[in-house]
Amino acid sequence: MKMIHYLFGLMLGLSQAHAQNGAPSGAHYNLNIIGVPKGKTAAMTGNQGHRIFVPLTGKTKINLSEGEFQVLDANGTDGSASFQLPSPDPDGDGVTSYSVFARALGKPGGSARIETCATDPVTTEEVCSTLNYVAVRDSGRSKFTNVSNQLLYLYADLDGDGKDERYSLFDERLQDYFWAYDNNGLKLLQLRFYEVVTDVNGN
Repeated sequence: MKMIHYLFGLMLGLSQAHAQNGAPSGAHYNLNIIGVPKGKTAAMTGNQGHRIFVPLTGKTKINLSEGEFQVLDANGTDGSASFQLPSPDPDGDGVTSYSVFARALGKPGGSARIETCATDPVTTEEVCSTLNYVAVRDSGRSKFTNVSNQLLYLYADLDGDGKDERYSLFDERLQDYFWAYDNNGLKLLQLRFYEVVTDVNGN
């Protein structure tokens, strides 16, 4: 937890959230995934921004690596982007050291699906979680939803026993983690990472 305290203390863009918007109160790291109609050509690597550009319609692979929060490649309009974040559950007990909340913004009518995927080192095949998050921009005020279970874990039956196993991000049993982002006209998906725990065990 000391490491997480340190990382959140260093974050840029700290602000206060309010309970009425569905998110916790307190300091957080903000990441905006922005849908754009045209591709970007400028270099967007290592610029420490808090946004990733993706096609307004289509799929993007957001590669994930372990470390303090930062955008490594903001241009996802070429098919892939990169984001760095701490390991959310190093001991794999289903209780996170931080949580992620999401809401859809922009013009009503758009939607996007995001799911956690990785590579199975045994079969070398990509596998995606059976859980995903679908963001829909309805009319009216948009509220945050806790999506820690969908974005910080991967659920899949890799041992063939008929039951999904749970893998937290950067679990060594899988490799090359990424978010598969499938956009259908959503202009903005806002993700906020807070230093609050989420218990995904259903307790």
